[in-house]
Amino acid sequence: MSAMPPADHHVPATFLGHPRGLFILFFTELWERFSFYGMRALLIFYLTKQFLFSDERAGMLYGAYIALVFVSPLVGGWLADRYLGARKAVLFGGIVIACGHILLGLDALGGDRESATRIFLAGMAVIVVGTGFLKANVSVLVGQLYPRDDMRRDPAYTIFYMGINLGGALGPLVCGLLGETIGWSWGFGAAALGMILGIIVFVMGRPLLQGQGEAPDPAWLASPLFGIPREYWLYASALPFTAAMLALLASPTTVGYLLSASGFAMGVGLVAYACLKLDPAARGRLLVAIFLLVVQPVFWGLFEQTGSSLNLFIDRHVDRTLFGITVPASLFQAVGPFSIFLLAPFFAWLWLKLGRRGLEPSAPAKFGLAIIQVGAGFLLLVGAGMMLPGAKMPMLFILLLYLLHTMGELCLSPVGLAAMSRLSPPHMLGLMMGTWFLATAGGNFMSGVIAAAIGASAGADQASTVLAAYGRIGGLAMLIGLAVLALSPWIGRLMKQGGR
Repeated sequence: MSAMPPADHHVPATFLGHPRGLFILFFTELWERFSFYGMRALLIFYLTKQFLFSDERAGMLYGAYIALVFVSPLVGGWLADRYLGARKAVLFGGIVIACGHILLGLDALGGDRESATRIFLAGMAVIVVGTGFLKANVSVLVGQLYPRDDMRRDPAYTIFYMGINLGGALGPLVCGLLGETIGWSWGFGAAALGMILGIIVFVMGRPLLQGQGEAPDPAWLASPLFGIPREYWLYASALPFTAAMLALLASPTTVGYLLSASGFAMGVGLVAYACLKLDPAARGRLLVAIFLLVVQPVFWGLFEQTGSSLNLFIDRHVDRTLFGITVPASLFQAVGPFSIFLLAPFFAWLWLKLGRRGLEPSAPAKFGLAIIQVGAGFLLLVGAGMMLPGAKMPMLFILLLYLLHTMGELCLSPVGLAAMSRLSPPHMLGLMMGTWFLATAGGNFMSGVIAAAIGASAGADQASTVLAAYGRIGGLAMLIGLAVLALSPWIGRLMKQGGR
């Protein structure tokens, strides 16, 4: 009797033309972003209203936290690539993130301030570590669902990116509303619940991942070390990792020193490698990539004011009354992700349309436009303040600022990632992607330095002083953006040595 032919596993069930596993990852990332952006919307208010931190201290801690969130995936990604596999790293990271949010919720229930501060910082450190395991690896899993030359790969990441921004929009709406109107613990608890829902979706959807993201050597991972499987030793490595993050959050300025030193060393090393090891065409492309890496922290340093100094400005100096109801300031954090959700398809169409006519701006030109737009957003507020001296600012101007910042983000963030993959030598792609996120972390820390400087000079209720600071950083951004635009034709010629 002949054996039954094996089932065909090469044609997985699809939905909307994509593997169903994509939508498992879509919802996993949606709930992770829900929890992250929900907590982020409350963070600056919790620090200043609950702990009574000064604006300066709160701004520095905010910048250090956001920076570490972007650095930690370098460690989690390496552990997954080398030992754990992406699937187990995502699951472990989600569980750790949920524990971190639960810690924040417990802290918000009350207690003496010193103990509460330690618990809160520990919760933040736990979230940083969990994000390190989850964030990069869930994106890796998306790519692993498709063959390398599959035409559906780019549309898949577009769908996935929509999940990121949908979660990023819903988080502030739910967590911000609960946290500011009912109680802090409700907001942080909702963030924890969001991550737990993400974990449940991920576990239940495992069969739809088609066996992707497993450990490169399962036998080694299961083998014992001192009687305990090596897999559990890898999970235990999160403990010293968390302790290191906690120490850095307790001393935020140290984060800046480490980022500056590592960024300088990385930049010098890349330039030296380009000059000594690469042929002229590859050298030119890599130098363009380095230029983009140097420029992008300027954008993020201003953009991330939305979660720190701008959040406080909205809370204190903006008329948030709508139909007789006062809108909680944290809810404005949803405007940016919703705008990206709506505008991303338009920008994708616009670049394609311009490209067919030979009019698409180069990546450096798009970076210049991004920096100009983020600066213009702040100058818009300055102009509104001059037109309405002494009055609370209408919400319309905040919404217009978010619109400008969102268009700037769409000119820089996806463009930069694509440029790194296009300009980097093939054997350096992973390194360059890691360096991109390191530069992003540097920009996020810079945002904390800027917010701290604004807080130190302005105090709690001086709208005119804050607007004067926004005028300075907005004007400087415009000048830098114009300079990048002026240099873009020359830099573009280096890019054309390897194609646009």
